[in-house]
Amino acid sequence: MNNAIKGMKLNIKLTLVTMILVTLLMGVFGGIVFYNLEQTHVRESVSYMQSTMERRMDSIDNNINAINMTTQFFLTNAKMNEVLNRAKTGATYTTAEWIDIYNVDVAALERLINTNPVINGARYYAMTDNVREMLPVMYNNSRLKKQEWADMADEGGWIFDYSENIFSTDDKKLMALITPVDDRANGRIGYIETSMQLRDLFPSLYEHMEGEVSCFVCDDGQVIFGDVSPSQQEDVQAAACRLAKELSMQDGDGQTGIKTEYIATGKYIISGMYIKELAGTLVSVDDISGGIASVHRLRSLFLLAALIMIAALAFVVNMLVNIVLKRFYDVLSTIREVRSGNLDVRTQDETRSDEMGELSYQVNRMLDRIQELMQENVNREVLAKDSQLKALQNQINAHFIYNVLESIKMMAEIREEYDISDAVTSLGKLLRYSMKWSTETIYVSEEIEYIKNYMALINLRFDYEIFLSLNLSESAMKQKIPKMTLQPIVENAIVHGIEEIAEDTTIYIKSIEDGEDCTIEITDNGRGMNEEELNILRGKISGQVPSGGGSGNGIGLKNVQDRIRMEYGEKYGIEVADKENCYTKVCIKIPMSSRKVGEENKA
Repeated sequence: MNNAIKGMKLNIKLTLVTMILVTLLMGVFGGIVFYNLEQTHVRESVSYMQSTMERRMDSIDNNINAINMTTQFFLTNAKMNEVLNRAKTGATYTTAEWIDIYNVDVAALERLINTNPVINGARYYAMTDNVREMLPVMYNNSRLKKQEWADMADEGGWIFDYSENIFSTDDKKLMALITPVDDRANGRIGYIETSMQLRDLFPSLYEHMEGEVSCFVCDDGQVIFGDVSPSQQEDVQAAACRLAKELSMQDGDGQTGIKTEYIATGKYIISGMYIKELAGTLVSVDDISGGIASVHRLRSLFLLAALIMIAALAFVVNMLVNIVLKRFYDVLSTIREVRSGNLDVRTQDETRSDEMGELSYQVNRMLDRIQELMQENVNREVLAKDSQLKALQNQINAHFIYNVLESIKMMAEIREEYDISDAVTSLGKLLRYSMKWSTETIYVSEEIEYIKNYMALINLRFDYEIFLSLNLSESAMKQKIPKMTLQPIVENAIVHGIEEIAEDTTIYIKSIEDGEDCTIEITDNGRGMNEEELNILRGKISGQVPSGGGSGNGIGLKNVQDRIRMEYGEKYGIEVADKENCYTKVCIKIPMSSRKVGEENKA
C-alpha cells in the first residue's frame, strides 16, 4: 500500500489529498447537521408529549373532582340514608311516601347526574332486597350481586375496566368509585357507585393517534388498554410497567408527577403521569421511528449528492493541478537532464514572479554554483599538489634549521657558553613543536612542555624574570586539547599584562576537575583591564564584536574559543575574569577524557 502511494504521480497525490480533505469536511458537516436534526426532532417530540400529559392531567383532575363531589352529595343525602336504614331493619314506607321520595329526592339526584355530562351514573345499593327500586338511583342487593365488582364492594375505592351488567348490553368500559355507606346504629347499610366511562376519564386510551399507544397501570399490576391490538399492547406493556413503577416509588408528597423520556434503542417517547388518588399511572408511548427514518432518508440523499459532487470536484481538481504542475514537470525535466550529465541546460520560467518562477531561478543558480564549485575543486586539487610540494620543501628547510641550531649549540658548549646552549635547545624544541602538525589534538603535558621552552626564551628578552607556577593534576596533564590552546593565552598574559609593569612576576597554571569536566586556569599578576576593556574582549571572544587586525584585538583568544567548541561542542570554551591593576584570569573548560597516555600509544 505504501509503495503504491509512493509510486503515484504528484498530481494524483494532490488530487487524492484534496478529495480526502473535502470528504472529511463534508462528512463532519453532514454528521453534525443531521445529528442536530435528529436531536431536534427528539426534543420537540419530548416537549410535545410533556405538554400533552400536562393538559391531560388537568382534565383527569376535573373528572376525579366531579366523581368525588357527586359521591359526597349522595353520602350527605339524609332521606336516601333513611331509606337504606329502613331496608336494613325491615321497615317499609307507604306508597304515598315512596312517591314523595321519588318526586323529591330521587328527582334531585337524577338532575344532579344529568347536569354533569362526564358522570355515567350514580347509584345506591341496599344491603337487602327489602327496598323499592327507584331508577336510576336506588337498587336492591340482588342488583349489586350482578356487578363485576360485587366481591370488592366492602373494600371500597376505585374500580377500573368493568362493564354494566344490570340493564345495558353494550361493551362500554367503566370505572367507578365504590363507597360503603355506614350508619352508627345499624352498621353497613349500603353502597354508592359513582361511575364514569373510561373513555371520558382517559381519552388518550381511545384516541387513534398515529404511532401513539396509551394505557393505565394500576399499582397492583393491572394494565388497562383502550382500542389497541394485542401486538401493540405487547410492544409497550413492559416499558409502561417499568416507568409506572419508577413514578410510584418516587411519589412521596401526594403530588401528581409527570416524567417524559426518549428511549433511543426503540426510538420512542414514553411519558408517565402518576395519579396518587387513583393509585395508578397513565402512560403514553409515542413511536417516533418514522420521523427519525425521515431524517435518515434525508441524510442518505445528502450523501448521494455529496458523492456526485466529490466525483465532479475530483475531475476539476485533477485538471487544475495538471495545469499548475506543468511548469513543475518542466523543471523536473531539466533536473533529469542534469542527472544525465548535461550541466549546461537551464529552465526557461525564471522570469515569472510566482513560486514556480522562484524555483526555476533557484535551480538555474544552483547549476551555476555547481559549475563554479567544480571549477574551484579543480583549482583546489592543483593547489593541494602545490602544497604537497611546499610541505616537502618546508620539511627540507626544517631539517636544515635543526642541523644549524645543533651546530650552534655545540659551538656554545665548546666555548662553555651554557646559557646560549640552553637557549638554542629551547628554540629547537619550540620550532620542532610548531612545525610538527601531525594531529589536531595533543596532551596538556605536551602543551605545558612547549610553554616551558617558550618561557625560557621569553625571559632572555627582559631585565626582569617571569616565573611559571604549575599546579596541574596527573589526570589533567593527560587530557586532550587542540594544539596551541594554552600558549596563545600565556603569550597574551605577557604581552598585554606583564610587559607594561616590567617587574618580576609569576604566571599561574592550575587545573580544577568537576565530574566529567576539567577547567585549566591561567592567571597573571599583570595590569588587568577596566570594565569597558573586559566587556569588549568578551564580545570579541563570543563573536558579538568584530575582531580587527593588530595587537590586542582578542583574535588569538577568539581562535582558541572556536577550536575548542569545534572539537568539544558549545558547552565548552574559555571565560575571562580580571581585576584592574591586579590580575587577569583565563579559564579553559574541556571535557575529561577516559583514555590514558599509555592506552593512546597502544592504539
